Amino acid sequence: MKIDVITIFPGILEGPFKESMIKRAVDQGFVAINLVDLRDYTHDQHRQVDDYPYGGGYGMVLKPEPLFEAVEDLKKRSGPQQSRVILLTPQGKRFDQQEARKLAAEAHLIMICGRYEGVDERVRTGLVDEEISIGDFVLTGGELGAAAVVDAVVRLLPGFLAEEASADESFTEHLLEYPHYTRPADYRGMEVPPILLSGNHGEIARWRRKQSLKRTKERRPDLLKKADLSKTDQDYLEEL
Repeated sequence: MKIDVITIFPGILEGPFKESMIKRAVDQGFVAINLVDLRDYTHDQHRQVDDYPYGGGYGMVLKPEPLFEAVEDLKKRSGPQQSRVILLTPQGKRFDQQEARKLAAEAHLIMICGRYEGVDERVRTGLVDEEISIGDFVLTGGELGAAAVVDAVVRLLPGFLAEEASADESFTEHLLEYPHYTRPADYRGMEVPPILLSGNHGEIARWRRKQSLKRTKERRPDLLKKADLSKTDQDYLEEL
């Protein structure tokens, strides 16, 4: 996969993409991540990427010209690969694990980090394939949202992690993940549930399933409407 991230502050993203699993994915050739400075696609001495909004109002708006030129250039460089253009914006569709899996199947992502009061509407209507939000809140720009999306997508690239590593994670089946424990078995009087020490893998799997259902019902009951629940699952939820 190739990911191009268009921003006017590339320094914000240099750190997150040079550490931990993202760095490993880059080093092992699973993904190429390219930070693109939008100002490189301006043609004036001030390298201006924004301007005042027509009709008046507070703040500045990112201009269409540099964004169109940047995306068109990046698409041309990618050759025959299909490119998907994503705008990070609070007005976008809520990003979730299912969306991450869908994007992980793409060959080339171009991500536009919004700034200030946003982008010229012609960018939305004439350039962008999809608008994504990471939550119902407003950040100073789309860079942190882009970092979150890239992280979620890269770890799902085929072959990068063992399939089992993400099979039981939160949101994979519209359920939150069960609790985890490690050594020591007793810490300050807080003991690991005996079932996890039993070696009975069938009973452990059933306990984990129940804990996942319980945690989801308590914290995110909205997810249960989408989950694929068995009769046993439904009976347990009724008990709760």
